[in-house]
Amino acid sequence: MTTYESWRELSASSGLFFFVALFAGVLAYALWPSNREKFRRAAETPLRED
Repeated sequence: MTTYESWRELSASSGLFFFVALFAGVLAYALWPSNREKFRRAAETPLRED
């Protein structure tokens, strides 16, 4: 029989795994070499005088 405590433990550990995987994915996307130019242009946007 499942109890509240077992469901809470399962959801806590799966939530932790989900957010660690999400963080790793975002970090990999941000540091991927092919995205460097895109982020550099975005960083310079406020400095442009159009």
